[in-house]
Amino acid sequence: MARIEMTYRERVLAVFNKQPYDKTPIISPTSVATVESMKIASAFFPHVHTNSDAMAALAATGHDLLGFDSVTPYFSIHQEAAALGCEINWGKKDRLPKIISSPLMHPDDFIFPANFLDRRPIKTVLQAIKNLRKKYGNKVAIIGKVIGPWTLAYHLHGTANLLLETILEPQTVRQYLETLVKVPISFAHAQFEAGADLLTWADHVTADLISSKLYEELLLPIHQQCNRNIQKSGPIILHVCGNVIDRLDLFCQTGFEAFHLDSRNDVHTALSIVANRMLLTGNINNPNTLLNGKPEDVRKAVEFALDAGIRLISPECALPLWIPNRNLIEIVQATRTKHCHVKEELV
Repeated sequence: MARIEMTYRERVLAVFNKQPYDKTPIISPTSVATVESMKIASAFFPHVHTNSDAMAALAATGHDLLGFDSVTPYFSIHQEAAALGCEINWGKKDRLPKIISSPLMHPDDFIFPANFLDRRPIKTVLQAIKNLRKKYGNKVAIIGKVIGPWTLAYHLHGTANLLLETILEPQTVRQYLETLVKVPISFAHAQFEAGADLLTWADHVTADLISSKLYEELLLPIHQQCNRNIQKSGPIILHVCGNVIDRLDLFCQTGFEAFHLDSRNDVHTALSIVANRMLLTGNINNPNTLLNGKPEDVRKAVEFALDAGIRLISPECALPLWIPNRNLIEIVQATRTKHCHVKEELV
């Protein structure tokens, strides 16, 4: 049986280890940064993307202010791209970064920098994880994040270029993926060494960018390779936005322990596909429920997810920055209330 009261970190890891836990964990595999939290922490975009103290301070609001069982310090999908030569507009207080220019013309031109882990965008994340580990010890789960080779390829080479080449030159695309995979593998190991307990593997192989057939042919073997390389360090959550029902069975074949589910996917269908092969988390809608909804809407969404069979609660993706914190706090309160009701029914 689970102890009467577990630490936040213990209950998150218990779910991944298929062990008993005292309360349903609430995590964020991606970003829970909001403008409201930035003001309270005095840690603002875009400064937090390149300053480890500010990054750790904003990440800590996920636990200290909102009550989540985890903290996640990587707030965008651009740290690796910036470290590898992309020109980045780091955004504003209420705007995420975006890529201005992509430098890579051919996979043969890519040289993995020997000092990659020491480059500022990368070192910022690693030091923020160390800061968070020092702050929380073993009490709170720390979630790292890397950008997978598919997403990294369209960052470095340009999305339109890459998509065209999947049709005209699939072997070139394969070469990009095989060449760039060393980047997230290196970064993943470094984040675990810095103190991360688990890791989000963000690779946006959604249906509007790549077919399930091409995913199976080009990227599934690489994801399997990555999992074999990293899995001993800690659990991995695959994150893909959008509708992925047609490739969810393939995701289960990667070996990754969990999948972060977008609300555009029917949760019951998703659960029936993954069965006991993979944990599901997410599915709490961002734009309608968390950004524009009321706390009672959030509560209904959480209860729906729990009743469906989701046992690791989280928002569906990185948060819109203007989400009111009261709706994020409601995720925690609704989960805890539902847990208490379940315990009462079992007594």
